[in-house]
Amino acid sequence: MNKILPFFLLLILLTGFSSEENQFIARQGHVSFFSYASMENIEAQNNQVLSILDLRNKKIAVSMLMRAFVFKKDLMYEHFNESYIESDIYPKATFEGNILDFESSLEKQTKIVRGNLTIHGNTKEIDIKTTIEKINGTYLLSGEYNVFVKDFDIKIPPILSSNIAKMITIKFRFQYQSYEE
Repeated sequence: MNKILPFFLLLILLTGFSSEENQFIARQGHVSFFSYASMENIEAQNNQVLSILDLRNKKIAVSMLMRAFVFKKDLMYEHFNESYIESDIYPKATFEGNILDFESSLEKQTKIVRGNLTIHGNTKEIDIKTTIEKINGTYLLSGEYNVFVKDFDIKIPPILSSNIAKMITIKFRFQYQSYEE
């Protein structure tokens, strides 16, 4: 009995290690958005985005606080958080998806990530063309996609509707490290 217990402990540790070797984390991912506007373009950066990459299951999860976006002007920040995104009610945006046809042997590949994007309490399934690079045991995922403001029930006052684009371009870049580090 005493000889079996260490064997089971070793088996449990090895099983836990093997599942974690395919899990990566980006603690300071980068997401930015850009909106062309007739009066003044709107853009913001968020460098505090958390993401988990699970290569064994070909899954990705992203979570970001909306108040972490940085704008060039304080008034844009205020309008974004109070009038449009309503950050007090909907403090974060999330994405959960699957990497389609991922091949772990390739150093660089472009794949579709299909999943659910939740912004402003509304969820929409989207496909994102994503570049995946394997660099010295780490992974870099980057890409861009467009979202329509109306898909996420973001209300724009009629007086401002001509000044704010109906489609927003979102760019992302996540540098993943092993989850164990």
